[in-house]
Amino acid sequence: MIPNPTGNDHLPVYESLLRERGDVVAEARVAAEQMQDQAPQASSSHDWDPSDFGPQ
Repeated sequence: MIPNPTGNDHLPVYESLLRERGDVVAEARVAAEQMQDQAPQASSSHDWDPSDFGPQ
């Protein structure tokens, strides 16, 4: 099978999964972006001790 270089491939299985389950990839991308935005705020707002994460 030769890939289509135009990028206009139709993936009926993927499209049906999108209809059934939603766009999980897009939702994961949004969640990751939100976590990246929140991570610096969370780390700067808490004075943490390495012992908070278990034995060394």
